[in-house]
Amino acid sequence: MTPRSPHFDNLLNLRELGGHPTTDGAVTRTRSLLRSDDLSQLTPQGLQSLQAYGVETVIDLRWPEEAARHPSPVPGALPQVRFQRISLLLHSEEEWQLRSRQVAKEDWKSLVLEQLGPELARVLRAVAAATPGPLLFHCVAGKDRTGLLAALLLALADVEPEAIAADYAVSAQNLRAGYLKRYAETSPARILEILRCPEEGSHRMLAFLAAAGGVPAYLQGIGLTSAEVRRLRARLRD
Repeated sequence: MTPRSPHFDNLLNLRELGGHPTTDGAVTRTRSLLRSDDLSQLTPQGLQSLQAYGVETVIDLRWPEEAARHPSPVPGALPQVRFQRISLLLHSEEEWQLRSRQVAKEDWKSLVLEQLGPELARVLRAVAAATPGPLLFHCVAGKDRTGLLAALLLALADVEPEAIAADYAVSAQNLRAGYLKRYAETSPARILEILRCPEEGSHRMLAFLAAAGGVPAYLQGIGLTSAEVRRLRARLRD
């Protein structure tokens, strides 16, 4: 069981990556990495909670057009927090939709690992270069782009495959009630399909990484140095 995650007002899909069981019987470090949905939803009280938790770095994985529609309040309200916006999936939502429109959800993570290594490496370098205090990364719903990065970092920390898959899948449960209310004019069946986070997608991602020689080999193959890989692993392993 993972430790209780912090609560920042209005976020539906916030949790930390600490407390997950690893294949060698350990657990991942707490108060190091957090994943969430869009921080533009934060209330002033939520921003105070983020500050009180000690978050030192925020990495915004959204596309420029998403960030323009809903600007992050972090740079203005918390200037001491290092804020970076780095699009994980190409340069725009339209470009990514054209690339991925025929891909099943179960194969989505593997497609990103196979085709977008340079983009992924850019985000991972930012995580590796961050100060050791709590780092939060997010997209809009905090389930796919955020879920991919979380799954990769958990895999690097040797977290049990079932725990990696479960961490991805729980986003659908976390978002369900809020999204059904938020998008009440949209068919509930469509909302639930959009929110679906199949565990099989994580298992296929792990199989892809195994075929690539393992997570460290894959990361070095997309351009990270061995020192950067060690720093990434150290975020979750003592």
